[in-house]
Amino acid sequence: MPIRFVVFDLFDTLVDLSMDGLPRVRVREHEFPSSLGALHELVSTHVDMNLEDFADTVFALDKSLRLERQDQGRELPTLERFERLMPWLPGAERAPDLPARMTELHMRMLRQQVQNLDHHPRVMEALSEQAELAVCSNFSHSQTALRVLEEARLRWHFSVVVVSDATGWRKPRREIFDATLAALGARPEETLHVGDNLKADVSGAAAAGMRTAWVTRRIRDPEEALARHEGPEPDLIVEDLAELPERLASLG
Repeated sequence: MPIRFVVFDLFDTLVDLSMDGLPRVRVREHEFPSSLGALHELVSTHVDMNLEDFADTVFALDKSLRLERQDQGRELPTLERFERLMPWLPGAERAPDLPARMTELHMRMLRQQVQNLDHHPRVMEALSEQAELAVCSNFSHSQTALRVLEEARLRWHFSVVVVSDATGWRKPRREIFDATLAALGARPEETLHVGDNLKADVSGAAAAGMRTAWVTRRIRDPEEALARHEGPEPDLIVEDLAELPERLASLG
């Protein structure tokens, strides 16, 4: 059966995202790139808490929230994460808009770390002549994901964009793939899912009955990664998305 729909992962597939460009933050003996310093500066206008105590509070809450959802494959939306943080910050109740402002700041800083690939709009244009295109992404803020697609000059190529904070489920859970297929009106066997993560993208999509393409452009050692992979092998392996328009027909 020919491929009529192609669904893409977003980060490290359509665009690249690296946290290394975030400002360096030092908390006790550890230094790392993070938005924590900027978030602390924002919060400090309402909350009397030093950076180290703020960081400890954020880390403790994050650990607790992620343990609640990790085994279930549930997403933690960024706005909810900061809303849940408020009771831990004495004085934060005086600023009810603080979670939204923290979300906007954090997401703006992440968006600045995105690197676009200049040839991808041309690749999507070529693929759109062969199939209907969509995005299925793990991410905690749909509005930012859409903004990233717009800034990469990719948004208008996709008829459907499904992000995990909207569905509540993260890849490799089947629910997010089913939601994407339902939005497209597509059958899994006529749909190709393209992504860089063997567990989330390849195993997850294959379990939903979709065919799969693994993108290795950002994988340091693809052979080693594939040898360690315990799930199904991808139907296609491509180093760059530019290979897809020509190779798509081979799956038909």
